[in-house]
Amino acid sequence: MSAQETLGFVRLQNDAQVVMKCQDNLAFMRPLRDGSMKLIVTSPPYNIGKRYEKKSPLEEYVQQQAQVISECVRLLHPNGSLCWQVGNHVNGEIYPLDIVLYPIFKEHGLKLRNRIVWHFEHGLHCSKRLSGRYETILWFSGRDEYTFNLDSIRVPSKYPNKKYFKGPKRGQLSGNPLGKNPGDVWIFPNVKNNHVEKTIHPCQFPVELVERLVLGLTDEGDAVFDPYMGVGSSVIAAVKHNRTGYGCDSEKQYVDIAWERLHELRAGTLRTRPMDRPVYEPSRAAS
Repeated sequence: MSAQETLGFVRLQNDAQVVMKCQDNLAFMRPLRDGSMKLIVTSPPYNIGKRYEKKSPLEEYVQQQAQVISECVRLLHPNGSLCWQVGNHVNGEIYPLDIVLYPIFKEHGLKLRNRIVWHFEHGLHCSKRLSGRYETILWFSGRDEYTFNLDSIRVPSKYPNKKYFKGPKRGQLSGNPLGKNPGDVWIFPNVKNNHVEKTIHPCQFPVELVERLVLGLTDEGDAVFDPYMGVGSSVIAAVKHNRTGYGCDSEKQYVDIAWERLHELRAGTLRTRPMDRPVYEPSRAAS
């Protein structure tokens, strides 16, 4: 591995097609061909009043989401996956958005494959409730036949040399030599001020989170789309692995940053946190 790869720099071997626009997502999606996106992955606004969103009544927010989801379903490839990453809407109490939005996906006949929990250690420190340290990804497919490349996303086994101690397989390795299934709880740092990927976006997707979805749910050459792309992390993850990236956002400054990041990726200077890097654990002094 080169020094650049060790630091998280990646130089593209093949240039990939990219379509990114500063545009309302419904306007961006309507000209696109039915069934053209192998993976649709996004993290929509949570309707909590961040500077890039206008806070509205929850019922109105759900109606807006229903419009976008409907158009995404139209674009979804027959063997594709739709991954909707959300947290909580907070308005005096907690409204888990994955539960709120789940019926919309079911109305379209989508099948939930996993409810993935993304766990992180840093975030808002609450004073009247426990601090939130996870969000969820709803992974849907349109039918039972869908792309799933488990070997591409296996993680190191906890006991890689463990063997069967009895029975007909005695002495043979008991686990897959390529590693284990990553499971449905993913531990990735969220993008805070000291993260190498941090930009001005207040709620930025970590590239490595999307990379696992890209590698697991698409093949090379497939199209990946993010209807709320922000600063382009989903497109970056797609292009890094020779997929075609599509994305849109209504904030011009975010789209400009997305293009800057893509140019850095093409030049081999974009820093992203490597997928195989363990989460930092501070040393604890002996008692």
